[in-house]
Amino acid sequence: MADVIDLTLVADARRFFFKLLDARGLSYFLRKDGQRLFHIEQSKVEMVVRTAARSRPKHLPKPPLPAVDYCRKEIRRELIRRVVQTMLQTGF
Repeated sequence: MADVIDLTLVADARRFFFKLLDARGLSYFLRKDGQRLFHIEQSKVEMVVRTAARSRPKHLPKPPLPAVDYCRKEIRRELIRRVVQTMLQTGF
């Protein structure tokens, strides 16, 4: 079965994510009290996806659950890529 991907949802989520990243920085998306040094705060990823889903025009249907899951994974992948890039730059 093919995956359901809502490209509009992914593009909106990426746009919102990059705005937040520019405004608040990478540390905004990381947990500060976790045992692991770099632990992604799942609630922040959810907030990005939820905001992108709510910003859709009213005439469009709600995005299907597989599309929301895919969008969530894409945002997490981008966060992981950014964390690794930062770690490599600092020589961690």
